[in-house]
Amino acid sequence: MVAPTPESYLKHLQDKFKTMLKVNMHKILLLLSLFIPALLQAQTQEIETNDGTLTIEPILHASMVMDWDGLTIYVDPYGGGAKYEGMEDPDLVIITDIHGDHLNKETLNELNTTSAKIIAPKAVTDQLTDKFESEMIHSMANGDKTTWEGIGIEAIPMYNLPETEDSRHPKGRGNGYVLTIGGKRIYISGDTEDIPEMRKLKNIDVAFVCMNLPYTMDVNQAADAVLAFKPKVVYPFHYRGGEGKFSDVKEFKDLVNSKNKKIEVRLLEWYPQ
Repeated sequence: MVAPTPESYLKHLQDKFKTMLKVNMHKILLLLSLFIPALLQAQTQEIETNDGTLTIEPILHASMVMDWDGLTIYVDPYGGGAKYEGMEDPDLVIITDIHGDHLNKETLNELNTTSAKIIAPKAVTDQLTDKFESEMIHSMANGDKTTWEGIGIEAIPMYNLPETEDSRHPKGRGNGYVLTIGGKRIYISGDTEDIPEMRKLKNIDVAFVCMNLPYTMDVNQAADAVLAFKPKVVYPFHYRGGEGKFSDVKEFKDLVNSKNKKIEVRLLEWYPQ
């Protein structure tokens, strides 16, 4: 038998490596084709109500799209109209506060809101009269309750602690909301800290809770508040803070579940690239 030359042996190894690479790349691509759609699908949340499935799609920061019983609700639309491509046009738009990551006029102008009802605090609706007819706008103050198409809507206070004249979020200006959809109570915190009104909430099935310093609260405050009002499911959202830094939502989950494992903490990607 003739011994292989170093050159022929090297070529043999290269050919073998290329073959292995092709086979493994095929397997990797196959796995990705199965795994990536599952990840994307996992972003869409399904909540079973007494009257059908409520789907919730996180969009960006504090914005989400809810679909239930043929109705589509946009919460704090933000990030540009392109982010809502493929979504049904809104029947209802809910806005929590005046800041640009909640009341975003550029995004509103790019959406088809011709048939949409707008529910928001007066500080917001006062800025919308140039775009929307008065009959399409409904102002709500803290503590107000209304019903729209069978959905109960309650305006909940949202504000910073301690209360000061120069607060970013003074009490009474903005609203959090509790929506009652098919018997399920959905809490949307707005920009707030761990205020008494949040801690006193009862029978919340699903909660969306903010946590981003220096604008709202840190993960410790958020976890402590959640442990007080005990929602069945909680989603941390609105967690990008000063200088673009993100709160540690995994720490929030650990803080909650270390003291109450019955509260299901679901982590979603609210800041897609």
